[in-house]
Amino acid sequence: MNTIPNRIAVAIKRANPEETSSVEVMQYSLGIILNTLFIIIATATVGLLTGHFGKFMTFLLSCSILRLTSGGFHLKTARACNLFSIGLCTLIPYLFSFSGMTLTIINIISLLIMLLFAPNPDKNARMPLRIYPLLKLLSVLLVILNFFIHSSVIGLAFIVQSLTVIPWIRREKQ
Repeated sequence: MNTIPNRIAVAIKRANPEETSSVEVMQYSLGIILNTLFIIIATATVGLLTGHFGKFMTFLLSCSILRLTSGGFHLKTARACNLFSIGLCTLIPYLFSFSGMTLTIINIISLLIMLLFAPNPDKNARMPLRIYPLLKLLSVLLVILNFFIHSSVIGLAFIVQSLTVIPWIRREKQ
């Protein structure tokens, strides 16, 4: 997955060597952008082919927005992240649907996890500690919103994302 971002970064650097960042920095940034785009396109394609476009894209968007505020576990490679994300966004809302009390319980569990563990940003994220309370508040408010929307797809996305916030493995002290 690094070949395409590297080729693009090298081409950009070659076109404007003085006013561009290093190839490594551009490759890293382009890798994130292209991986995200790949997940969106693949999820949308599967959704269109199966007739579940709205459901899959709602799951992807809900999970992504909550992830921005809450952080969560990262897989070691871009390929693993792509496959896992596409699988989650297409399988979970296709296989599961909850309503009534079950959805309320899922929302409560997501809310409790956010209250206890959010935010849990990646160790490489350079976010100042002073914004952590705001990130927690936004995460909690997003989950609370689904008590009013009462969407099974959003509830599923939130519970899946909430589980990635729990620090299952202790981090090494830096």
